[in-house]
Amino acid sequence: MTEKAIEFLQEWISEKVHAPQEPAKLEEKAEVLAKECARQAARAGVPLEDIEEEVGDLEELIASKLEDAVEARKDASDTPS
Repeated sequence: MTEKAIEFLQEWISEKVHAPQEPAKLEEKAEVLAKECARQAARAGVPLEDIEEEVGDLEELIASKLEDAVEARKDASDTPS
């Protein structure tokens, strides 16, 4: 994967991938975000193939990141203040 693709994906995920309000719709949110990421990558001159060469299926990666965000939010709310 090119350095440009790595930087694009890392920045995009940090900006766009957050715990959804309805965790039950996580897969749907992952699909929407994956399509948005692919469109923005193309506009930035980063081929989707370069991204998926390194990370595999983009939608699965985003779903995993969303699950992590949901768990982090859950853990934070479970922690006494």
